[in-house]
Amino acid sequence: MATQHTAAGTAADNGSRISAPDTGPRVLRGLVGMLSANAAALSANRVLSIALPWFVLTTTGSVGKTGLVAFCQIVPYVISQALAGPLIDRIGPKRISVAGDLLSTAAMATAPLLYLTGGLPFGLLLALLAVVGAADGPANGAKGLFVPSATRAARVPIERGTGLSAAVERTATTVGPALAGVVVTAFGSLYALWITAALFAVSALIVSTTLTDPVPEPHETPIEESSGYLSQLRQGATFLRDAKLLRSIVGMLAVTNLLDQAFMSVLLPVWAKESGNGAEAIGLVVSVFAATSIIAALVAAGVAERLPRRTVYLIGFSMGGLPRFAAMAMGAPLWLVLTVLAVGGLGSGFVNPIVGAVTYELIPTPLLGRVKTLAQAVTWAGIPFGGLLGAGLVTATGTSTALWIVGGLYLVAIGVPGMSREWTGMRKRTASERATTDAAEDSSGAGPASAAAQTVSPEEPPVTATA
Repeated sequence: MATQHTAAGTAADNGSRISAPDTGPRVLRGLVGMLSANAAALSANRVLSIALPWFVLTTTGSVGKTGLVAFCQIVPYVISQALAGPLIDRIGPKRISVAGDLLSTAAMATAPLLYLTGGLPFGLLLALLAVVGAADGPANGAKGLFVPSATRAARVPIERGTGLSAAVERTATTVGPALAGVVVTAFGSLYALWITAALFAVSALIVSTTLTDPVPEPHETPIEESSGYLSQLRQGATFLRDAKLLRSIVGMLAVTNLLDQAFMSVLLPVWAKESGNGAEAIGLVVSVFAATSIIAALVAAGVAERLPRRTVYLIGFSMGGLPRFAAMAMGAPLWLVLTVLAVGGLGSGFVNPIVGAVTYELIPTPLLGRVKTLAQAVTWAGIPFGGLLGAGLVTATGTSTALWIVGGLYLVAIGVPGMSREWTGMRKRTASERATTDAAEDSSGAGPASAAAQTVSPEEPPVTATA
């Protein structure tokens, strides 16, 4: 088994993703359903991120309790997603997604019901939030597994599916908090919790009526299945460890997510206060970056399959990384900071579809659940510590120096792996390269193991995460 995984990882790192020829009718139902379900579930999360802290703060008056609620949701989210992969592969992403959304619906509807009847102690609220996190982690991970099959059925490149998914995520991140703010202001935070429950229910309905579980393509060599939950979990971890390019991408995303969280939770608010731009500058920075990244993701959905992947990655992440930290650290006026953020959003919007496409292409369909969810959990692992990092740097060095340090670390995190040899596996193979590689695999006897690493895509194709 270890030899098979190593061969699969080597094939993936060499950029040996092959696509089967497109045959049959073009079916858009799955792609539309996948995007719609993600929009509903992600919007539910974003509404909850605003409404819930406000609900706790206004009902308890405790800042400490307000800070605790997010922790009690995010930790079960990350842990359950990391552990859910074998179950998703065994039971199917459709059932896991629907069950998770329905469980989140029930937990979110229970909270306001109990509050209205006077029976919602704080401990029970934390328990309900833990249920939401534990249910939403696997459900969210399961939804991501529909991207390759949905894009294949729609007969579009995998980059189009990942680009549209990125645009949906960024839109939910922008619209969700705004919707929560309007509802909380007009009707109160309790109504926002009802909306959250309704959005989870809509997601479950869409998945149950529009999507089917992905199946391996005929040309994919079957992978030897491990028996037992723990063996399958180790199988996913082994694949992630042995596939050098995938491992490198996951490590890069884990670091950049940590640094982004340090920026959003500490560096940005502190900069806004010390620069005199005020709290409204925080909203402007986030909105401008999100708006241009949405535009870029939509453009990338149409053209990314024709672009050189590693070049786009290096340029895009460089635009969205160090420049924003540098502009703030140097005391640039707000209009210039916003301009830099707008350009950075354009670069970032192009990166996610590329990285997501490569990630899907590197994982065989039978292992998609256990590898993809584990990888996504690893990329999230540092997020809870981002605020601690940002606060520690500001306290020790001051805001300007902290911005330079985080910006420099960001540049290292994207540049060092991006320039390494295994990242040549991001590129697409030509027909002549495919023939040469296949001949070499046949002569060496590595064909079946190498083929086990191959997923499918429409054109040369079939994340994340996303980033």
